[in-house]
Amino acid sequence: MAKYVIERIMPGAGRLSTAELRAASAVSNEALAALSPRVKWQQSFVTDDKIFCVYIADDPDAVREHARLAGLPTDAIHEVGAVIDPSTGDV
Repeated sequence: MAKYVIERIMPGAGRLSTAELRAASAVSNEALAALSPRVKWQQSFVTDDKIFCVYIADDPDAVREHARLAGLPTDAIHEVGAVIDPSTGDV
């Protein structure tokens, strides 16, 4: 399985209420259950007009199928080549 960052263009995403985010997450979780173990959601970052999601999946098609089942846009899928953080620079 590989790690992917998914870009979802969703105008107004940053103005979604906690209840709206909870409802969207519940729909996403239902789609994940239907596709398990092919795709797993790790976390998402909500910005003004986009949501960036991190998934572990068999392949990009599994990510696309999740989005289709959940009724979510999938504007870009990027496979993660490496993960770095401040400790990466430690000698």
